[in-house]
Order: sequence, then structure tokens, then C-alpha cells
Amino acid sequence: MKRGSQALEVRGRHVFVRVDANVPLDRERIRDDTRLRAIVPTLAALRARGARLVVASHLGRPKGQIDPALSLAPVAERLGELLGCVVALAPDSVGPDVEALSQGLAGGEVLLLENLRFHPGEEQNDPSHAAALARLADVYINDAFGTAHRAHASTVGVARVLPSAAGPLMHAEIQALDRLTRSPARPYVAVLGGAKVSDKIGVLRRLATQVDALLLGGGIANTFVANAGGALGRSLVEPGQAETVAAVRAAAAASGCRIVLPDDAVAARTIDSDAATTVVPADQIPDDQMALDIGSATTNAYLEVLAEARTVVWNGPLGVYEHEPFAQGTLAVARGLATSGAFVVVAGGDALAAAQAAGVAERMGHLSTGGGATLEFLEGRELPGLAALPDA
Repeated sequence: MKRGSQALEVRGRHVFVRVDANVPLDRERIRDDTRLRAIVPTLAALRARGARLVVASHLGRPKGQIDPALSLAPVAERLGELLGCVVALAPDSVGPDVEALSQGLAGGEVLLLENLRFHPGEEQNDPSHAAALARLADVYINDAFGTAHRAHASTVGVARVLPSAAGPLMHAEIQALDRLTRSPARPYVAVLGGAKVSDKIGVLRRLATQVDALLLGGGIANTFVANAGGALGRSLVEPGQAETVAAVRAAAAASGCRIVLPDDAVAARTIDSDAATTVVPADQIPDDQMALDIGSATTNAYLEVLAEARTVVWNGPLGVYEHEPFAQGTLAVARGLATSGAFVVVAGGDALAAAQAAGVAERMGHLSTGGGATLEFLEGRELPGLAALPDA
């Protein structure tokens, strides 16, 4: 852990560690703990060096209000299991009581702050709130790449107050993503799914000028198909995106990138685990049905493209993978990526969870804990959380 050319001394000191513990929850049950397991090596290394750890994260979007459903209590419990020690949960992220708990830490002990976003000052990067967070520690380490695109108090403000450094996971993320942006082995393929084109406008345009093939699924694919005149029934289609779709197509045509859309889709009237499904052409969804997964013909076509790839970035599921009738396309693509021989970067919580569900996460080249941060990095935008660190 470096700060410039000097080691950031942590032994015996209070170390504020910003992590990304924004895990998917089913009520109080953690659905996928990939992000927690990713930060364990950093925390274990700091504990071994006698650091007194003040660990901080957000969870969900409480919008500056206390929401018991978004408490980090399940995270504290699971982190304790993974680290093999007690992880105490603070009652808040700032204040005299939290400061007393921090000061009472012995070397190697871990205090997890309550959800950072319970305070409006977090997302506002309020200087007074950043100062309150900084009072909990002597030095700052940011190992939360997934929040590096946010200029928040815990990602930027504290870094400007305390001696700071990027953590090992942050460095690993940057090194892996550099392989995608500098000189990727070709063919270079991007697989993008998810709900909305508007969430990924920038990266779609950028990737269309960089990759050899762009494979689309989910609501993004539906929107492209609809803007080409397809009938999508009740499928998720984002309105008002004709210009965006045209711009992405134009960028791809100019650079020689092939945009590959679904030929067939798994359709149903409802999104239920026992829903009756039919496989229909992707541009001929019945009026009373929705496209909820890519069909077998599309899956095979996508796997053929991926079999030739040497570099792949995957963000977003290709269907409603949480329900078994609509999971097969996403899971098949995940398994195909694991055996493709390509350097594969899996980015974003849903793609990570899908790779875990397929049993192939450990066979991927890199599991990026960033979703939006990864996309903005690939888009070429400056990430405030990185810019605030002297060594990132």
C-alpha cells in the first residue's frame, strides 16, 4: 500500500478503509457475497500488520435517511465469518459514540460503520461530514473501485483530509481494465445486457469504436430491436432512444464493429418462476407477452462469436436470470466465457452474480466489483475517487 514513493504506515494506527460492500440482499440474507470476499485479503493483510480497522461502505440508496432494511448488520456478520474474527457494527457512521468505539479498537480489531448513505452529507461530499469521518482514523485507504465514480465524502472528502492510498483491490481493478483500454488482444468483444440504454449511452458509443463485436441482451437489446421496427409486445423497451440507437449504430459502422442482436427470445406473460414460456422471433413478441431471455438460437450464435474472442468485457444479464425459466441464456453465456480462452472481465453486480450462479466465477480473468465505475472507466471519464488518491 503506497502513497507516492513512500509506504503508508498502518501498524498500530487507525485505518479508515472504504470498501464496496453494496451486496444484493433478500431481506436480511446476502444473495451474493462476491464483493465481500474480494475485500477480505485487504482487510486480512491490514489486521496482520496490527492496524485498527474502521471499515466503511454504503448499501443501496437510502437517500440520506435511516432505513433499517438497508442496515449493514448482515454485512458485519458475513465479514466476521470470512475474516474469522468479530466485526463490530457501529450504531452510526459519525458522531461521539462512533469516535469512542474507534478509539477503543485494539490492533487487528475491526469496526464496521453503519450505512454511510444514512447521512445526506455523504452523497453531497459535505466538507464537515468528511471531517467527521476523518476523525475516526489516522490514515485512509480506498479499496472500493465500485464507488470510484462518485464524488462522495467517503471517496473524495476523507482522502483530502487524511494521508491516503489506493488499496490492493483498487490497483488490481485498474490494471485489469487497462488491458481493455490500451492494447486488448483481438478479437475484442463486449457483452452488454441490463434494462436501459440510457444507463449505458457513453460506454455503448465508446465500445462501438473499440470492440470488434457488441453482443446485446436484456432491455438494451429490446430497445435496439424496437427501433429497427420490431414488435416487442409488453417487453421492457426504453422510449425516446431512437437518436441514441442511431448514434451507436453509426459509430459501429464507422469503426467496423458488428452489433449482434437476438434472433429469438424466450417470452412469457408474467415474470414468475413457474411461468409458461414460448420461444419466438425476437422482433415478433406477441402483444400479451414479454421477451425475458435470449433464445437458444441466439445463445448459440453468441457463443460462436465468443469462442473466437481473445478479450471480452461482460456487463449486465441477458435476461431475467433471477427466475429459472429466463436464466438459461445468461448462464450459458457465462459458461461459454469461462471456456473461451479469452481474457474475460466480468463487471457489475448482476453479471458477477450470474457468473457465480453458473459456477464459473473463479474461471474468469477478472471479476470487477465496479458496475457504473467500470463503465465510466471504459468510457474514458475521470473517476473522482481515483483522482483523489495520490497513487492511483
